[in-house]
Amino acid sequence: MVRLRVIPCLDVKDGRVVKGVRFQGLRDAGDPVERAVAYAESGADELCLLDVSATREGRASAVETVRAVRAAIGIPLTVGGGVRRIEDAARLLDAGADKVAVNTAALERPELIAEIKARLGAQCTVLSLDAARREDAERPDRPPSWEVVVAGGTRRTGTDAIEWARRAVSLGAGEILATSWDRDGTGDGYDAELLRALAGAVSVPLIASGGARTAGHMETALDAGASAVLAASIFHDGVTTVRQIKLELARSGRDVRLPLCPPSVQ
Repeated sequence: MVRLRVIPCLDVKDGRVVKGVRFQGLRDAGDPVERAVAYAESGADELCLLDVSATREGRASAVETVRAVRAAIGIPLTVGGGVRRIEDAARLLDAGADKVAVNTAALERPELIAEIKARLGAQCTVLSLDAARREDAERPDRPPSWEVVVAGGTRRTGTDAIEWARRAVSLGAGEILATSWDRDGTGDGYDAELLRALAGAVSVPLIASGGARTAGHMETALDAGASAVLAASIFHDGVTTVRQIKLELARSGRDVRLPLCPPSVQ
């Protein structure tokens, strides 16, 4: 049985952690280094750091923030936002990232995924897939479907999310971070239908993102085929801690890595 991962996410803008709903209405949620240390001490298996304004502002990810977070924690770190060239990805790994997530630039030029995989390896290549339900997806005569959204959720592309996931994996993506645009920041739970569709389409590890509020939501995502669960608001706002979530998952029989002792800071 594969050990499940719980991953806090730091959405970063201008050197600060931010959080909103459906990628909009961003509010300040603290210092990224302080947050990273607290989550690592609370038992996070990995950390995800996404520069949410890099693509819209036409710049690379904030390397100095990545370097500062890496200096403070020892757990694996995935970084995304503004990665447009192989040089951007290599720069993030040099700053301390373990994996690099690509989104907008990869959709515009899919060869970027193959380039990152060829130079850095599939284990370092993550497709960050932001998916929104199509407007006609709720019709009873049609199965649900999703389209890719890019540029920090500001642009719908019309590209089928499941087909794009398949292509990205064929090009070398070793993991998919799947965020439901519809559920992001709502606390309504992950989009289990989206996760089941993705899990049935690709064989690489799948990280569920968008909508988590309870351990029950995370169990639903895991049952739908995710091998890891990502959350932000519930940790930033003190609704719960990584440790508390893991204890609840363990009590329900899930195989998770528990901290050896209660952290001094959660």
